[in-house]
Amino acid sequence: MPTPSIMFRLLLIIAACAGMTAAGGATAEGRCALLSPGDSRVSAAAGQAPVGIHAPAGWDGDRPLPLVVLLHGSTGTGAEMLRSSGLAATADRHGFLVAYPDGGIRSGSGFVWNIPGVPTVDGSVPGPYARDDVAFIGDMIDGLVAAGCADGSRVYATGLSGGGRMTSWLGCVVPGRFAAIAPVVGLRAGNPLAAAPDRPDPRTCRPARPIAVIAFAGDADTTNPITGGGAPYWRYTMHAAEQRWAAINGCTAAPTTRWITPGVYEERYADCRDGADVAARIAVGQGHSWVVDNDALWQFLSRHRREIRPVRQ
Repeated sequence: MPTPSIMFRLLLIIAACAGMTAAGGATAEGRCALLSPGDSRVSAAAGQAPVGIHAPAGWDGDRPLPLVVLLHGSTGTGAEMLRSSGLAATADRHGFLVAYPDGGIRSGSGFVWNIPGVPTVDGSVPGPYARDDVAFIGDMIDGLVAAGCADGSRVYATGLSGGGRMTSWLGCVVPGRFAAIAPVVGLRAGNPLAAAPDRPDPRTCRPARPIAVIAFAGDADTTNPITGGGAPYWRYTMHAAEQRWAAINGCTAAPTTRWITPGVYEERYADCRDGADVAARIAVGQGHSWVVDNDALWQFLSRHRREIRPVRQ
């Protein structure tokens, strides 16, 4: 029997080919009929939690839009993440889609993401039968592109805490799917090195191409401290993660630091391959929450497009 993620892709592609306005998909004129302005829920398969999609006000499906994949924190839900992030209003202002799926593993009152070999917040390592969240997210993107709803060259990922770690993981393993990523209080660059956990292990994050990164964090975060420590999967500092991404992206300019506002400073690595700069914005006195200027987030993401090449899973 096909897996839920494969069934989701098949559902959307079949709908697109048939031009079914009731179930969704692209009409014969190439319009996106899967979505309408506001929030829609697309069921992946019987018994599976639906995927939430927010389409901006005023869009009539006449053209594919940029897509931001928004990933909730551990034990959260996609719907909660959409509300707390405020990204729906940002999408309405700037004209992009927001997909807000739930993680594949139930935990507490919500879900967690499956990062292979990395313990979840309850300390357990996802088993072999846990949903492959990388494949699930990839199939969701493929379906939205096939349905004429999303522009495959302008797909981005962001997420909070555990969703930020998952966003980082997507950048490590499938950078070809995204034009840029934006982890929030969860920037990682692979697992901590076993022999020196204050550094990321380069063997656990070796993307095949550069990918632009902007991260957001608060310097008073005690859950995922920017100075390192915390849970075993955290350990190294945010600065070490930035440096590793700068090395991955081949950045050659010396890092710079500047104040964006009296309460926010930015560290940036520039002159990177394919224009894939690495930036981190730190909110002074802020903790473990959505410490993001959404307009600045979109300004960074929207500058980047990806050349569509064969995807390496």
